[in-house]
Amino acid sequence: MNSAAFLLLALMSAGTLLQVWGTESVTALYGETIIVPCNDGAPPPGDLMFIKWKYEKDDGTPGDLLIKQAHKDKATVQASDDYAQRVAINDKFSLLINQASLKDQKTFTCMVVSGSNLMEFPVSVVVYKKPSSVEIMDTSEVLHKDKPTTVGTCVATDANPAAKITWKKNGKPLVADGKAVMITHSMKLDPATGLSTTSSTLQYAATKEDIGAVFACVSTHELTSPGQETDLEPFPIHYPSEKVSLQIMSKGPIVEGDNVTLKCHADGNPPPSSFFFHIKDQKMLVENSDTYTLTAISREAAGEYKCSLADNEKMEASQRIVVSYLDLSLSPTGKVVKTVGDTLTVKMEKSASGDAHMSWTKNGMSVKEPEFSKLTYADAGLYICEVSMTGLTRHQSFELVVEGKPVITSLTKHRAVDAQYKVLTCEAEGVPEPSFQWSVNSTNEKSSYINGKATHKITVIPKVNLTVTCSVSNKLGDDIMTINVSSVFKEEKQEKGSQEDSEDQAKLIVGVVAGLLIAAAVVGLIYWLYMKNSRQGSWKTGEKEVGTSEESKKLEENNITV
Repeated sequence: MNSAAFLLLALMSAGTLLQVWGTESVTALYGETIIVPCNDGAPPPGDLMFIKWKYEKDDGTPGDLLIKQAHKDKATVQASDDYAQRVAINDKFSLLINQASLKDQKTFTCMVVSGSNLMEFPVSVVVYKKPSSVEIMDTSEVLHKDKPTTVGTCVATDANPAAKITWKKNGKPLVADGKAVMITHSMKLDPATGLSTTSSTLQYAATKEDIGAVFACVSTHELTSPGQETDLEPFPIHYPSEKVSLQIMSKGPIVEGDNVTLKCHADGNPPPSSFFFHIKDQKMLVENSDTYTLTAISREAAGEYKCSLADNEKMEASQRIVVSYLDLSLSPTGKVVKTVGDTLTVKMEKSASGDAHMSWTKNGMSVKEPEFSKLTYADAGLYICEVSMTGLTRHQSFELVVEGKPVITSLTKHRAVDAQYKVLTCEAEGVPEPSFQWSVNSTNEKSSYINGKATHKITVIPKVNLTVTCSVSNKLGDDIMTINVSSVFKEEKQEKGSQEDSEDQAKLIVGVVAGLLIAAAVVGLIYWLYMKNSRQGSWKTGEKEVGTSEESKKLEENNITV
């Protein structure tokens, strides 16, 4: 028996009171150093003799760890088991146990022996360890509508105490109901370390509303606050088709000759990849595609079309196709050559699937529907008939050419003021364009031809009076017209002598008037003498002074007063 034991025995036999304090509790971390305080770290008594640490073995018997004499610097390790290499004491007389494990979850007692007292301070040690990892294993690739499917198994490994696992969907806790939500928990204890591994498996019957839902498992432990959460990526939700639709992939009205694509769509997930297309009386199977194309559709192909699932023909949809068409028949067409004065009948017939609007243009200008009872050159041109309806437009055209032999409509001459030349203008109508010939030499020729009207101008300098001829001709005939053109030089001489001639003419007129007045006066005098003699004779014969009635009438006719 060592000296400490003898001392302890002596104290007890001397009647020293043994005082045992209530058990304290210390929490330690797995793998770390456990610090077990003696008397909660209170200073030892002044007459301290020694401090001894002991523990309770698994079989309930005490086991010594170490003793520290008050007058010695180092403690004496008394343990002979695993603790011999793991225990120590610090300057506050706390017990130090390194590399904490679950085997250290015991009651350790600090015995304080002084000259006047003996006290024991038991301390219970609990070792905690948070999960080494929290992960979700065995996850499903997809979830199925209304069918319980394993979402995954959440595992929290090597913890003490065991971790608790819960599940969430979109941040809200899931509660097992035995139908749509089923959660199975399990725990496994490592016999070597005593650490617990907790597992939780979630089975879930999804709905369409769960598309994009985020599932997560939460591991809760005393050393983790808040809990450790692990998220899963959203799952695709598989569900059978409940509805089928048929689309006609056309941006506007379907026109005869178009390629028309039919697209069959089902709302299942994953979408079906094979369909039956019912084309009139035929059933066409299309695999790995959801479309079928009708090429160069005709008006006879209008009607109802269907599509259905390849594995469930009762799931079907239908659409009616309306084919727009527009046929035109114009008479005449192309290039039409007519003679001026002829008649021309224009007839347009149309066949359309709906109401159509018709309009006409001539040389790009809007006109009424053409009617030609007597063709003129002005009627010539390019006529286009446009017929349109919703989504469809058709054109037909004809080019009208009105021909006729040329006819001269005008031949004129013109001399500008102070000009030494004259301009002759010959105008004619005719198609094809007529050619012009003149009977004189000329300069500065100018010509134009518009809508069957031709104009040709020439410049001449006539030195003598001329008779000029304008001739026009085309393949259908000719025409001719003449005009007299005076010399520009004679006209100049006439202009110089015109002033002298006018003066002579004035003098002549004055002389003639004076002569006439004199002659009238002589005649009047002679007549007066005659009348005088006649009156004298009447006095002799007893006739009246006024003369006869015939004489009176003659005097009245000559405005001569008797």
